[in-house]
Amino acid sequence: MSNTTRQTGRQGENAACDWLVKNGYTITCRNYTSPHGEIDIIAEDEKYIVFVEVKYRKNSVFLSKYGRPVYAVNNDKKKHIIFTAKHYINKFKPTKKPRIDVMEIISDELADGFVSLNIKHYKNAFGE
Repeated sequence: MSNTTRQTGRQGENAACDWLVKNGYTITCRNYTSPHGEIDIIAEDEKYIVFVEVKYRKNSVFLSKYGRPVYAVNNDKKKHIIFTAKHYINKFKPTKKPRIDVMEIISDELADGFVSLNIKHYKNAFGE
């Protein structure tokens, strides 16, 4: 993964963490890795431990080329996320019920230099 790709991903994860905290979540871990893959963010609310996959597009021009960011979570990616979440659960034994969410973030730079973020939070994205 190139530094530019890594930096772009980090920007998306930072925005997702900010959004989650503002909406009552506590960030437990970022970039948790296991032999099966990585989970971008692990957070908690009152009821759940939430494993969050973040998909970020730096501007909406990429939507026509690559599609919505959430569509990048294909079946192989889902398997890796599920196995990594199970690895975390087996290792740390959290008491809260697990849930897997996907956050889709699209940013656009506005004419005045500000950045507009469109954030969608898909709770229980895999329906499991």
